[in-house]
Amino acid sequence: MMSHASFQPASPAFTRSDLTRSERSLLRDGRWANARVERVLLDGREWTFKDFSTRSWWVRNTIGRLLLGRELRALQCLQGIAGTPGDAFRVDAHAIAARFVPGRSLAKIDRQLVSPEYLGQLEELLRAVHGRGIVHLDTRGAGNLLMLPDGAPGIIDFQASLSTRWMPASLRRLLEAMDMSGVYKKWADWQPQAMDSERRARYEKTNRLRRWWVPRGYFGLSKRRRASRRGSGS
Repeated sequence: MMSHASFQPASPAFTRSDLTRSERSLLRDGRWANARVERVLLDGREWTFKDFSTRSWWVRNTIGRLLLGRELRALQCLQGIAGTPGDAFRVDAHAIAARFVPGRSLAKIDRQLVSPEYLGQLEELLRAVHGRGIVHLDTRGAGNLLMLPDGAPGIIDFQASLSTRWMPASLRRLLEAMDMSGVYKKWADWQPQAMDSERRARYEKTNRLRRWWVPRGYFGLSKRRRASRRGSGS
């Protein structure tokens, strides 16, 4: 595994003007405070392109810059870990890009394909991420977890991630446990018969702690509460 000292920001592989000669497809348009995400094919290479330039002036110059900068730093820390987006770079003030990670979201595949072997590999991948001083913080859902074409796991979308290098050990361990609970949730839901007692105990302990976990969902709102607000027209 690469040492922290070996990390070097990737040189820009393309500029915004180069996009005119690329093939582009929309992956996610996002909400008002999220980037527009596209898959870009340029010079035989595929990239994920995250762009805030179409958002309001206030969003793209405050939240947008903050989120892009945080994700870019996280991805550069993770450079070299298979299953994460590599070669990340800043396109301009309002966009970043990284290598596209091919695969299928766990939210869209047959759960029977998610084997105990896959879950064990996903656990190891997340440990490797933690070993670089990064917590993902959005692993409870299945949308950011992938099954790659060779069956290996992948993790994408580090917009909500945090660096733990400055944190006291107790806080770092807590955040890593919260992160890992996303993997154990899949284990408990999809392969309960293969979940050993140690993993189950960790999962149940983290679930007890989650009632005190403040940053849940989008800007602190759970998906259920957001749906309720939309339904009530508020």
